[in-house]
Amino acid sequence: MRKLSLEESKPYIEQYPISQYFSFDINPFIQVYEFDKGEYIFHEHSFPDYLYYMIEGKAKLYVTHKNGKISLIDFITSPTFMGEMELLNAERYSKGIQTVTTSICFAISIREVKEKLLADPVFLKMLCLFLSQKTMDMTAKYTQNQAYPLENRLASFILLSSDKQFYKEKHTEVCEYLGVSYRHLLFVLAQFCEEGYLTKKDRGYVLKNRQVLEKLASEITY
Repeated sequence: MRKLSLEESKPYIEQYPISQYFSFDINPFIQVYEFDKGEYIFHEHSFPDYLYYMIEGKAKLYVTHKNGKISLIDFITSPTFMGEMELLNAERYSKGIQTVTTSICFAISIREVKEKLLADPVFLKMLCLFLSQKTMDMTAKYTQNQAYPLENRLASFILLSSDKQFYKEKHTEVCEYLGVSYRHLLFVLAQFCEEGYLTKKDRGYVLKNRQVLEKLASEITY
């Protein structure tokens, strides 16, 4: 994680203004951070110091259970807020968020502006809409697991989780996320390789025919 200088931050603040989400001037409270691929934005069971707004990149949200099993909950893509549940004290400690790509985030100190945020009708209205959309998206993902073949869902997942045409998610986590057996997942991955959509490498798969994967993924509708 690297905090950008004022000179480095200025272009991002100008390109990705978020003033419409607040009734007061939020810019003095914004810091800009760059996270390398694989870095943690939130460690599990930590209490966040910042409300983040990811403007570039993507990350994955996960939880580790008491038995050591890791469950992939969702993928987070920009632009989006992170840490809003902790801000509201709906969750005292955070789940883990790890970047999938290099990511740029606005960081707003909770300590400095929490009272302002929780008394701001503009921010709270936006937050209600944001949380409602998240709930609808999670419901849609659940229904997709019931309604669409694995080929379509896996194509969508590969496009979402890949970085620079390379896919390398753990099979066990993908199986749980998509609600399929390990054997079924390997069968479809092998099928994608045979048909030239992917090429197997030591640490994962190279996307060779992105257009076909996009076509398969596009068949999933909300």
